[in-house]
Amino acid sequence: MRTVYNTGHAQHAATHEFFRGRLVPAFEIPARADYILQALQAAGLGDVLVPVDHGLAPLARVHAARYLKFIEGAHAEWLALGGEGDAFPAVWPVRSLRSDVEPASFAARMGLYSMDSGTPLTSGSWTAAYAGAQASLTALDLVLAGQRSAYVLTRPPGHHAGADFFGGYCFINNAAVAAQAARDAGLARVAILDVDYHHGNGTQAIFYDRADVFYASVHGDPRTEFPFFLGHADETGAGEGAGFNANFPLPVGVANDGWFAALEQALARLTVYRPDLLIVSLGVDTYGGDPISHFKLDEPEFRRMGQRIAAFGAPTLFIQEGGYATEAIGRNVVAVLGGFETA
Repeated sequence: MRTVYNTGHAQHAATHEFFRGRLVPAFEIPARADYILQALQAAGLGDVLVPVDHGLAPLARVHAARYLKFIEGAHAEWLALGGEGDAFPAVWPVRSLRSDVEPASFAARMGLYSMDSGTPLTSGSWTAAYAGAQASLTALDLVLAGQRSAYVLTRPPGHHAGADFFGGYCFINNAAVAAQAARDAGLARVAILDVDYHHGNGTQAIFYDRADVFYASVHGDPRTEFPFFLGHADETGAGEGAGFNANFPLPVGVANDGWFAALEQALARLTVYRPDLLIVSLGVDTYGGDPISHFKLDEPEFRRMGQRIAAFGAPTLFIQEGGYATEAIGRNVVAVLGGFETA
């Protein structure tokens, strides 16, 4: 399996984040990708390639133009206003407040284009996120050219980013960009299987009213787990997309058998859909030792995960999302990919 590696990921290097209202050392750090790269190279799973620049247009097929413009220049604007270090949002246009008019205030625009205070906007956020989207598009090219699979090693992750907002450590929705590009390339049906501990609210929202991209997610129950406000089982799509969204929320503490039972339900829905391409939002924060997640998957189960995804039988694009047990993340990712390769 070929890997496309976002060589610019370390440009986004936050030192701290707000976690449940407290300022703590950042969980989403460059070492996450470093450990994965080391594990991939040690395992000899295949070539590691660098991204080809496909430009801004594929991102604009998913994200609002004014949002992309803001993210690209936000940190420079923050510094020009006298800000120091990383920028955090502090106010949001909830419910009765308007979001259709873009404010002149930088602080107000930070809130308009964000969903939480836990995602630092750093000097390199745009560079790293843009390069991650290019890595995803480059890996998609490999699969469209006939490769059985490809893996995107990137950070920051993407599945919490919506069409016009960042959050959950995510700025550009890599899975959504790749799915839309696959549709634009002529594939009739694309499926996204999200196995991250946290529901991919951004991905769901982007495709919620569409039947050409099926989104299925196995994740922590949003009544207790981030992102809290999306990911319930009764969210099944709207309009033309009715029936093409499937959520499988699970309670805190779910271990191997319970998690795989939910995966089987998700794959059963995708089997009926018969996608031309399967995109896997690959979070390995379902691992029992993850510091911010609460499932209990054992390390050997990640190989089983890869084997089961391989048995689905579709061309498959893996895109890295979460996983914050830094020293274990490389082993767990390699287990998934190795299980897929040898199935």
